[in-house]
Amino acid sequence: MIQVNGLTKDYGERRALHSISFDAKQGEIVGFLGPNGAGKTTTMRILTGYMPPTEGEAIVAGYNVVEESMEVRKRVGYLPETVPLYEDMTALEYLKFMADLRQLPKSEDLSYETLEMVNLHDRADSFIGTFSKGMRQRVGLAQALLHRPEVLILDEPTIGLDPNQVVEVRNVIREIGKNRTVLFSTHILSEAQQISDRVLIINKGQIVAEDTPENLQSRVLGAERILLRVRGDADGLDAAVKKVKGARKVETKSDDAVEFEFSAGQDVRPQVAKAVIQAGYELIEMRPIGMSLEEIFLELTQNNDTGKRS
Repeated sequence: MIQVNGLTKDYGERRALHSISFDAKQGEIVGFLGPNGAGKTTTMRILTGYMPPTEGEAIVAGYNVVEESMEVRKRVGYLPETVPLYEDMTALEYLKFMADLRQLPKSEDLSYETLEMVNLHDRADSFIGTFSKGMRQRVGLAQALLHRPEVLILDEPTIGLDPNQVVEVRNVIREIGKNRTVLFSTHILSEAQQISDRVLIINKGQIVAEDTPENLQSRVLGAERILLRVRGDADGLDAAVKKVKGARKVETKSDDAVEFEFSAGQDVRPQVAKAVIQAGYELIEMRPIGMSLEEIFLELTQNNDTGKRS
């Protein structure tokens, strides 16, 4: 539903995007990660027809964003970082106004149905000026969903929200992403890890990684890290684990636990479990420890800053 090939954007002498390429499929939620100024908003503005690229091609819902801009706009819902709302309108009035601008049929019924999609139907007749930041974001999402777009593009949808509001907006995005293509930008890494099926990491106008959070972890680490816990005192447990060929970076984490690592494709957990039991310990837990998306992001962007590519 989104295909980007060699997209480049120059602002005068400054190059904001360096020939980036990626895609996003129907029913997929793709997180677009990067620090401020990395090129996220520029990419989204190109995809929504707001501005043309300097070079390259972008196809959205089967249409070229430059040559068939109006067709793209009919099929894309866009939530900008700052949501343009009229505070002296009720939520229902605002959506009906936006539906009339788009010349959508049965605008009032459609507006109410859309408020139900974002769980705001009980505040349909409340003035937007009385809404919290989270509720305003949901009104913005409703505006982006009014015409039932095939593709939804969200620029920093949870910025400035408190934790409860973040959860509300996150749940709405998950629900609407079940049968649409969703591309959302963020610099809050935990947010992408919670919502995304796949992540793109952009730094200084270049895509430095593209994969699922789990696969990115494997690529960055090149290994899997395991927490091993026994019943009672773990004194000497690290020594028992170190005797297993392939187990490395063994560290005692608490009175009853150690962590160790093994190379991808060389699973030594059965041998470790056997060695631990033979050493007289009662094994009660052995589980993988995930690398956070924040750690992955820092690793990849630092590599990019020193000229490496992932």
